[in-house]
Amino acid sequence: MKFVDKIVKYDKRRLFYTFEFFPPKTDQGFENLVARIGRMVGLNPLAISVTWGAGGSTKERSLDLAGLTQLEYGVDTILHLTCTNMVQGSVDTALREAKERGIENILALRGDPPRGKEHWEPTDPRFQHGADLVRYIKATPEFAHFCVGVAAYPDGHPDRDTDEDGELQFLKEKVDAGADFIVTQLFYDVDNFLRWYGRVRAKGITVPIIPGIMPIQTYASFLRMTKLCATRVPPSLMHDLMPIRHDDQKVKDYGVKLAVDMIRQMQRGGIEGVHFCTLNLERSVTRVLESLGLAGNIPTLVNRLIADIPAPPERTITPHSAADQATKELIYAPKPEPDAGKGEINSAVDWDDFPNGRFGDFKSPAYGDTDRWGSSVLQSNVAPSQWGNPRTLEDLTAMFLRYLHSKIPTTPFSPTPLSPESLLIFPHLERLTRRGWWTVGSQPAVNGVPSTDDVVGWGPKGGYVYQKCFVEFFVEHEDVERVAKKVREEGNGWINYFAANAKGDFLTNVPEGGRNAVTWGVFPGQEIAQTTIIEKESFLSWKDEAFSIWSEWSTYYPPGSQERTLLEGVRDRRWLMTLVHHDYMDSSALWNFVFKDPNPLV
Repeated sequence: MKFVDKIVKYDKRRLFYTFEFFPPKTDQGFENLVARIGRMVGLNPLAISVTWGAGGSTKERSLDLAGLTQLEYGVDTILHLTCTNMVQGSVDTALREAKERGIENILALRGDPPRGKEHWEPTDPRFQHGADLVRYIKATPEFAHFCVGVAAYPDGHPDRDTDEDGELQFLKEKVDAGADFIVTQLFYDVDNFLRWYGRVRAKGITVPIIPGIMPIQTYASFLRMTKLCATRVPPSLMHDLMPIRHDDQKVKDYGVKLAVDMIRQMQRGGIEGVHFCTLNLERSVTRVLESLGLAGNIPTLVNRLIADIPAPPERTITPHSAADQATKELIYAPKPEPDAGKGEINSAVDWDDFPNGRFGDFKSPAYGDTDRWGSSVLQSNVAPSQWGNPRTLEDLTAMFLRYLHSKIPTTPFSPTPLSPESLLIFPHLERLTRRGWWTVGSQPAVNGVPSTDDVVGWGPKGGYVYQKCFVEFFVEHEDVERVAKKVREEGNGWINYFAANAKGDFLTNVPEGGRNAVTWGVFPGQEIAQTTIIEKESFLSWKDEAFSIWSEWSTYYPPGSQERTLLEGVRDRRWLMTLVHHDYMDSSALWNFVFKDPNPLV
């Protein structure tokens, strides 16, 4: 059914709501998300939306997921569709496949700007803006039946330097092109949203407007998402968060209460429905709806549905940028026993209650791109200028060193500044990088530090956290062989490694199915929580993304240029490698292995 028709028929005395999901990168994550959506259908959303990855990177998974929710669960599904990389015919193909799956609703987005701007790879010139996509769908008889929504940005567009009047004009153009409804980017300033909402209506825009709500999951993910989306953060919100920012459960509880308060304020302002950005998590959304009196006896319903569920994810490695602390999205849901799902502690509702971030466990429904609407560090207009014009390997080494010394805030592989945690092992990271082993992920060893520690702490108060040291870097093949040989001859069973290249070659000394828990915590009243896992599936998934970043970065430079030749050569020749040392009681163990005689690697 068309989404706008459902809105018209919906009981105006009751708030309607929709859920947004993204397709995980792995098969296991996808299967577990389908099970999760099956539970969340019991919350009676008016519709479900499925995102379209950057440049269509998750096209097949997006279509498959949307088809499952539409056909198997009988929930009207809104499929996101972007202009990016949509060459002639690809839009038609996507719409036809959506139609075959019974999907009647599309969210038409401009998506990321073409890579490299001046030197971007050519795409269909008909699809340069969201309005172009709306206009095409509505003007094509084969697709005109689709109900089409568009995006709006109450706090301003994150990568467009346009004032509010200009943004309202862009929005008006999309509606004039035939848009049937509007979904907004997430926000936290309700007063500003209601003011903006009034201006939209004064502009003559009458289609339904559904505000995007993202319950705060952790302080780190909140900072990351608000920066990514250029979200306005009220001072009162930061005032409330600062004292509790190191207690993940308190932050999550606050996020639920804040979402409830925001929705109630918007209802008083005339808003009839909201769009939940779930990040593929279910617990907070359920609690929000329960608090609003909309969920009914959901805990009973959920417990009936989760008699047989897969083992939960823990956590995997984070980049050594702010992601160390910032992307360390601090999942401390208890690790279930084999009969997971038969008790409240092991409930599937919250077995990955906190977002995994980019390196989440491959089994998690939340494993994949949590960025809204397919953005990344490479979409920033200023990012390439920060990284210069690398023409030699020495230029790349210099760029990674500038990042370590905080002279630039990002690299293509680390979207946020270097974290305080990485500073604990800064001399070692610097030494590796000077050697030409470009570090992109790391973690110091930690032995029983209070969970409230400002640098490495996570989880609720009253606990202790532990970490094994690891480091991840790009190296030449001969260096991979040297490392593997030394691990084999001198590692004495203390060191594991994973290594892979863009062609798909893979090396490891981890037994098949082996999983390295490298971060865990002990908290009152909980099982031991293992929140960082390094294993084959998620490493290979990240490997694919990492080498695609080299390709993406290269497209910022003209074909045949020194810069593009260099970056493509690095992509084709280098390996991504991760080293883990299991002696967490010795903070120097990994570094002694790498740097010390009798056979130093560097």
